[in-house]
Amino acid sequence: MRVNSPLLLGKLLTLVCIPLIFMASVMFSQAEAGAAALPAATPTPAIPIAPAESKVSDDYVIGPGDSLQIFVWRNPELTATVPVRPDGKISTPLVEDMVAVGKTPSLLARDIEKVLGEYVRSPQINVIVTQPNSVFSQVKVIGQVLRPQSIAYRDGLKVLDAVLAVGGLAPFAAGNRAKIMRNVNGKSTEIKVKLSSLVNDGDMRQNYALQPGDVIVIPESRF
Repeated sequence: MRVNSPLLLGKLLTLVCIPLIFMASVMFSQAEAGAAALPAATPTPAIPIAPAESKVSDDYVIGPGDSLQIFVWRNPELTATVPVRPDGKISTPLVEDMVAVGKTPSLLARDIEKVLGEYVRSPQINVIVTQPNSVFSQVKVIGQVLRPQSIAYRDGLKVLDAVLAVGGLAPFAAGNRAKIMRNVNGKSTEIKVKLSSLVNDGDMRQNYALQPGDVIVIPESRF
């Protein structure tokens, strides 16, 4: 009897393919079951930006060259660290060319809130001076010291700190006739300080707290 070769070939292919299709279906089902058993990936929460640490006191007056962090609560995309430009202004997201010089951090924060309130509901702003670099943030020590110079103001700076930073009193300094020149409400005031008693005798009553913009003047001894 004659065999029909094409028909036989078709049957053979059917016998081979059916098991392969069955195995593939089983493997796919197992893969789906394994994927379903895996726990869903938990999205990583965004880490909130924390306000920086202030380097100055609350009554510090902002000046050109200072670096400020404008911290906007609950709006990290609006928080920025910016320099005070030579023209005395700053620019932040949504707030451009805001005058900063001559203001305290809290006053500047309230001014920014007024402008930002046009775009954000009830904004809460903190202004932090991260780097006080302006002339308003310096203390000058001039006269009879070893290295007359300006030093950067920091919170808690006192007379003894400033004197030691410039190398101490010079040999011909009249330390007990020294004075601190300070601007208070636009008026120049004078505070007498006995530096020789402070440095040589340890009279800590003379170790006055300094403020940004203070000038310590040490005259020369009279012969």
